[in-house]
Amino acid sequence: MTASVIHAITGAFGYSGKYIASRLLDHGQSVITLTQSLQRPNPFGDRVKAIPLCFDDPQKLTQQLDGVNVLYITYWVRFNHRQFTYAQAIQNTLRLFEAAKHAGVRRVVYVSITNPSVDSKMEYFRGKAKLEKALAESGLSHAILRPTVLFGREDILVNNIAWTLRKLPVFGVFGDGQYRVQPIHVDDLARLAVELGQGSENVTVNANGPETFTYRQMVEMIRDELKIKCRIISVPPRLAHAIGYAVGKVVGDVTITWDEILALKNELLYVDTQPTGKIKLTEYVREHADELGQRYHSEIARRLDRNRAYV
Repeated sequence: MTASVIHAITGAFGYSGKYIASRLLDHGQSVITLTQSLQRPNPFGDRVKAIPLCFDDPQKLTQQLDGVNVLYITYWVRFNHRQFTYAQAIQNTLRLFEAAKHAGVRRVVYVSITNPSVDSKMEYFRGKAKLEKALAESGLSHAILRPTVLFGREDILVNNIAWTLRKLPVFGVFGDGQYRVQPIHVDDLARLAVELGQGSENVTVNANGPETFTYRQMVEMIRDELKIKCRIISVPPRLAHAIGYAVGKVVGDVTITWDEILALKNELLYVDTQPTGKIKLTEYVREHADELGQRYHSEIARRLDRNRAYV
């Protein structure tokens, strides 16, 4: 990998974008980030230049991508909110595709989701499918990366499962909990993204971890590795969603959405392909047992407070 090209990442001060940036820097690459969080602490100092992400000015967005060789798009939203929506995220991402094309970007690496479908009842998966189709039809050289559940120091799901297990005497899984998941470490995702950025073929790659759990098995494993006495029970999905909503009101966040419950129950975070990740969730939880779930990770706080670092 040569160091004569510029790699641009959306949100290198956030979660997955930060790991992609780290890997590129380790390879001696020139990295910039397009971000809506210019006031967030820059973990890379002067090694990564921060540029405002101007979704509302397509011409300026194109100018910002001038000279960029590879664009890594991690930008998305987890749910609809009064200050951000799926519809906005779709429109903004389409503008990124268009700007990349006009700017002459050689390659786009787009982070999607496993099992997207334009016919999905879930807006998250339907929106991702729409964007995958648009990218495929754009004429841009591209790689689509489809991760399952991400885990790592800054993750939401695994950390907050651990937090709940620590705080409550009972943990409710949705239904029987027998639906499968394949968590992948965020650095494995970053490794795949950087590898795909070097190619030229149009490809779609699943990013799935080396371990397959049922959801219940995953929760039990986290509980056991953390040596917590918490009873795990089956709860009707609608009741579980209502409980999650109530907990969310207490912590000022959205803990779980109905679409996320449906995605789990329909095994949309599982794919019947060879694992592309190498880091095992079991080993990660064991190694980080002392810190995992000690504090709640809030999606809304990260979205609305753009002055604080992801922790």
